[in-house]
Amino acid sequence: MATFIDSIDERTKLAGTNHLEVLLFNLGTSDDTGRNEVFGINVFKVREVLNVPEITTAPEMPEGIEGFVSLRGDMVPIINLQKFCKLKSKDDPSILMITEYNTHVQGFLVSSVDTIQRLNWEQVKEPPQLISKRLAGLVTAVAELADKRLVMIMDVEKVLADAGEFYDETVFEGIRNLGEKNQYRLLFADDSNIARKQIKKTLDVMGVSHIGAVNGAEAWQLLSKMADQCEADGRDITSEIQAVLTDVEMPEMDGYVLTQKIKADKRLAHLPVIMHSSLTAQANQAMGRGVGADAYVPKFQPRELADTLETYLDKVKN
Repeated sequence: MATFIDSIDERTKLAGTNHLEVLLFNLGTSDDTGRNEVFGINVFKVREVLNVPEITTAPEMPEGIEGFVSLRGDMVPIINLQKFCKLKSKDDPSILMITEYNTHVQGFLVSSVDTIQRLNWEQVKEPPQLISKRLAGLVTAVAELADKRLVMIMDVEKVLADAGEFYDETVFEGIRNLGEKNQYRLLFADDSNIARKQIKKTLDVMGVSHIGAVNGAEAWQLLSKMADQCEADGRDITSEIQAVLTDVEMPEMDGYVLTQKIKADKRLAHLPVIMHSSLTAQANQAMGRGVGADAYVPKFQPRELADTLETYLDKVKN
């Protein structure tokens, strides 16, 4: 199997339409339940799909890390998603998905891949607690397909954090505290639990107070309520918050649509909107600019995020 993404240009047209395309895959039939459950991953994050090549093992690898493969001269770490999901199955993974997150390239071992499906984010919901608990928080959203199958969107950021790819306390070193506590306040939206934790830690180190939302729809409700109250009081929205930080991929309303709505509302249009995403390709950044984002920052880069936020917070206050 070779590279399957035929047209990046076609997929960039999804920006602002509240749609995404996911590659469906499965991890084998569960010995416990007898089910072969369907998972999904954003096509934009998948470079290519291959039959599993020879994997080079290394000593003292974290659980679920099988080793490395050499791919066009680069050593790519290989993660077994069956093991991460603690799924016991007689079906050995035979397919390798090469993915890119925040300029990190890694491979995911899966049992098989299915089709690419286009979904509306309004169809995509937070997972029921039962699913979250059973899969150790590794599912960030669920959606029902036209054929009535349930697809679970993998929280790859949590997988990579658990694998030691992103999270390291040293990443917060060098972040400047902005002085008087609660001088600044920011609203952020992200559906990934691991990403929300790192955003909160970054803002706490900066001394910036914050309001969190788990998706764009919740963030828009909060913003609309604030704007209504400020309008009634004769105040500017910046008396409540000075910036918005938004993920791109989120259930119910994605970051592109949220940004469009903010920039189309005259009460909110002057608020800086910073997109914060693991989709770091130039095409994704161009999509962010196209819907009105003021800046685009890769996830899991707290110092870069802090520097960007400081610039825009200062502009608003001054």
